[in-house]
Amino acid sequence: MPAPVAADPIRPGGPEATEVVCLGESMVTFLPSRPGRLADVPAFTRTIGGAESNVACALAAAGHRVKWISRVGRDGFGDHLVEAIGAYGVDTSGVRRDADGRPTGIYFRTATDRSTTAHEVAYYRAGSAASAMSPATMDRGDLWSGRVLHLSGITAALSDDCLALMRELAEPRAGRPLLSFDVNHRPALWRDGSGPRALLDLARGADLVFVGDDEAAQLWDLRGPAAIRAALPEPAVLVVKAGADGATAFVRDGESDTVTSVPALAVDVVAPVGAGDAFAAGFLSATLRELPTGARLRHGHLMAAAVLTDAGDVCVPPARAHADRLAALDDAGWGTLRLGPGWTAPGADSATGREAVGTS
Repeated sequence: MPAPVAADPIRPGGPEATEVVCLGESMVTFLPSRPGRLADVPAFTRTIGGAESNVACALAAAGHRVKWISRVGRDGFGDHLVEAIGAYGVDTSGVRRDADGRPTGIYFRTATDRSTTAHEVAYYRAGSAASAMSPATMDRGDLWSGRVLHLSGITAALSDDCLALMRELAEPRAGRPLLSFDVNHRPALWRDGSGPRALLDLARGADLVFVGDDEAAQLWDLRGPAAIRAALPEPAVLVVKAGADGATAFVRDGESDTVTSVPALAVDVVAPVGAGDAFAAGFLSATLRELPTGARLRHGHLMAAAVLTDAGDVCVPPARAHADRLAALDDAGWGTLRLGPGWTAPGADSATGREAVGTS
């Protein structure tokens, strides 16, 4: 067990300071016009997708000052990413254009639920501009310009250079902002079998870690929040997500942990993609606002519900006052709340059922 540190080692920032820096690849995403195999879908709608840029967009839409740092190609898809992410209010001045002809990554997916065998994703990201991120091509001063630096395990899997960059950023150093790390295991990106060790090492270097219980079982044969915490004692805050079963946060308090669990909401799911990123954004937003741990988990669930009830990877979150009111419900009210499409729209009110599909 490492020496105890504060659960929220977030350095103070002025009124105009960047709150969160998100580093990672974003891709142009093509959503199908109808359900079916990729071979059968006749047309696609263009949007954006990428774990870290998803978090950046959600945080910016929720009123935070956020910067996204990445590399994109000198192509139209790169133009689209920078413009679309910037439209959410994200600072994109840290995005670099690749000068060596590497393209912007793209991917296609089916409309089928990711949890089924019918779900298909076709990535075209090998050799992308973002895969050239490295300690030599990225400026630490830029990366450390926020109160929080948010990373995910996807970046580490893109190339050896990206992994070297991630390892450098995960090293404890004086002046480093709070390091938030979402494990985000993508088995298809770790074909050499090095993922479990690499992701565990990166998580151990972070201050705040998000991991799914299914990921921990697949990666490290760990089952249950307590077992995961025992294997990951280093982060000051560890959040274990269990999908529809809720989430548990371990917050170091001296030599021991304070453990808080919050059940997930009942949600009429439109598309499951992006919910984990949205949960991280909601939790980070509440952390920046210094809300209690239970409220941080509830804001994570609410932000995830906003994405689950929308077709895209990113969506407009509920207004802050709206989310605060829902997060403040008593346990009975939280337990009976059910959210459906449109619940985040301006003027929607769960008390009248306009945003909720009734109550369960």
